[in-house]
Amino acid sequence: MSTQSTEYANSILPKDSLFDLRLQEIWRYRDLLMLFVRRDFVAKYKQTVLGPLWFLIQPMFQTAVLAIVFGGMAKLSTDGVPPILFYLAGVTAWNYFANCLKTTSTTFTANATLFGKVYFPRAVTPLSIIISNLIQFGIGLFLFLFIYAYYALTGYDLKPTSALLLLPLLIVLMGFMGLGLGMLVSAMTVKYRDLQYLVDFGVQLLMYATPVILPLSAVPDKYKPIMLANPMSGIIETFKYGFFGTGTLSWELLAYSTLFTLLAFLIGLVVFNKTEKNFMDTV
Repeated sequence: MSTQSTEYANSILPKDSLFDLRLQEIWRYRDLLMLFVRRDFVAKYKQTVLGPLWFLIQPMFQTAVLAIVFGGMAKLSTDGVPPILFYLAGVTAWNYFANCLKTTSTTFTANATLFGKVYFPRAVTPLSIIISNLIQFGIGLFLFLFIYAYYALTGYDLKPTSALLLLPLLIVLMGFMGLGLGMLVSAMTVKYRDLQYLVDFGVQLLMYATPVILPLSAVPDKYKPIMLANPMSGIIETFKYGFFGTGTLSWELLAYSTLFTLLAFLIGLVVFNKTEKNFMDTV
């Protein structure tokens, strides 16, 4: 009786190294990645009356509240920039980072059923979140540019600078910082579910320690070290400096943000890969 060897098209093997990204495997599943992007983008406001218009309504509502409370009532400085434009710039940048962090932080718990039924590279899920949030960021950026053009055409002295060339870098830093921190929190929430509530609260609180509401130039000296310790401060301040020509362009702050992003992504990836191995046993 002859035996015939069986050849398999795909072999699912355990990762030999924590740093094994298997980028070729992720590329092989690129169609699934795009399906997840579509799922994340469409499902967010599915069966709502206004649908994608919420991508415009939410930042405008946030901006209006900040302009009324901090610009109108508290009379905080905006470096000579119209309050609506100043706060919208900060909200647009901050929301991309915050959404990436909050959504990726629930990767394991939100997809437990799916992960238990079928194999695919788990890194596809948080990557799809970053891309779908990037689409949302693009819509918010379009809104900001529309209002920016309105103020420029009505006589406001806005001074865009060459720092706008750094915009692609800033977007990458915001996305990967949120991805790295989100993967780290996601791995930890497998055992400690309370962390996801702490993340929601912490992200809201952290916004007040960035130049979203107050430019660095107007922060009292005794509080400035707290603001500078926030790795998002350099990114948002550079974002505003590029469009308005006011504020601070600090290469030291930008380098600090870049280094923090690299470390956060590396550590988050290591912990994510380690948790992936025994995730189903833990859950």
